[in-house]
Amino acid sequence: MDLIYSDGITSQMQQVTAPLLVPFLRIMVFLCLAMSLMLFVERVYMGIVIVFIKLLRQKPEKKYKWEPIKDDLELANSSYPMVLVQIPMYNEREVYQLSIGGACNLSWPADRILIQVLDDSTDPVVKAMVEQECKRWARKGVNIKYEIRDNRKGYKAGALKEGMEHNYVKMCDFVAIFDADFQPEFDFLLRTVPFLVHNPEVGLVQARWKFVNSDECLLTRMQEMSLDYHFTVEQEVGSATHAFFGFNGTAGVWRISALNEAGGWKDRTTVEDMDLAVRAGLKGWKFVYVGDLKKVSMWKKFYLIYSFFFVRKIIAHIVTFIFYCVIMPATVLIPEVQVPIWGAVYIPSTITLLNAVGTPRSIHLLVFWILFENVMSLHRTKATFIGLFEVGRVNEWVVTEKLGDALKAKMSMKAPKKSRFRIGERYNKIHFLEVFVGLYLLFCGWYDYSFGKNRFYIYLFFQGMAFLVAGFGYIGVFVPNS
Repeated sequence: MDLIYSDGITSQMQQVTAPLLVPFLRIMVFLCLAMSLMLFVERVYMGIVIVFIKLLRQKPEKKYKWEPIKDDLELANSSYPMVLVQIPMYNEREVYQLSIGGACNLSWPADRILIQVLDDSTDPVVKAMVEQECKRWARKGVNIKYEIRDNRKGYKAGALKEGMEHNYVKMCDFVAIFDADFQPEFDFLLRTVPFLVHNPEVGLVQARWKFVNSDECLLTRMQEMSLDYHFTVEQEVGSATHAFFGFNGTAGVWRISALNEAGGWKDRTTVEDMDLAVRAGLKGWKFVYVGDLKKVSMWKKFYLIYSFFFVRKIIAHIVTFIFYCVIMPATVLIPEVQVPIWGAVYIPSTITLLNAVGTPRSIHLLVFWILFENVMSLHRTKATFIGLFEVGRVNEWVVTEKLGDALKAKMSMKAPKKSRFRIGERYNKIHFLEVFVGLYLLFCGWYDYSFGKNRFYIYLFFQGMAFLVAGFGYIGVFVPNS
């Protein structure tokens, strides 16, 4: 009786959905497979190039002219170029001392460096603390400027743009940009600026940065796996083959003339760092990370537009969510549409393994990383469409609070309180879009387990639970109310 009943449900669902959804779903599967192949080819290409880079042991010093800046007794410190250091910040209560202190301790002649703190803080207490910190360093003889604005127009890009408009900036040759949570090594400028001094065609020197709290929790390990691939593979390959990669927005030194020729900072987008890098790259400026230098060519422009922008910033996000979290689960409900095993298993497995080479120490967390990346792909896909069509909050810059070890200190100072369950607080933490996707995946998993033959239910159950964990706010670090 149960078998007849289940067969009846399946037959009725197929009769209702087949005429409408089967043609549409087949088209979507074809498009997603095509995008998966594009992503696969790009990942394999980068994997091959990075292997050659490591085997040949290519270093920036081998491909670019690099000599330490020599002291000249006659010229004194004027042999050193004038460097501007910009530190944009917004309500950075926990980290402002680290970033300002790191910049002020840079090894560079005091009369050839200018620290510019761009404070967009709206909290008057934080603003006063940052200003006092700047005054403290000024009393020590550091050339530091504290700049504020009446508004936050353009957010970070707007602050950087207005910072470049001050008259004292005209005397500077290069500008180093550090986010408020970045601590540069004391010899940062000594290692990066010579590339710009001795190679006039170079517009940007990008340094690698590590995460001091990567072992904080499982979430930070997942983020490290995602970003390490960008740093250790994407940027090295881009620099080695085309002298181009995306600016990280921090830990980079720009030639001011290159920045100005590219049009300067634009507040039309919240990815102002990538926007500036693309415009400077199309102008012919070369970027230094590691690898070869090549002149601007149609091949470089093709790489910039196709590989960097189209495949990595659009295709990668869309295919991850649409294909693996929407289309493939839907094929469970409509057996007339089949996903070939190479598209469902072989290609995504290869892409995942190639992505994991950036952080080999976390290879045992690969399954958790896959689930985490698929959850994050929902937001990346949403952001992609918002950015492409310029709708909604496309120009809004949301700053995440940097906590570091300060959170532990806060929690240790507070006396333990009896926990209370408040419906309103829990309701505010629910992310309904993630919950909806999670329930959809669990339903598809149940249907495949009960009636299907694809055996996708193992993946669907785990991925559905991952979306629900994120949807109910149980991911990341809980920040207690002050």
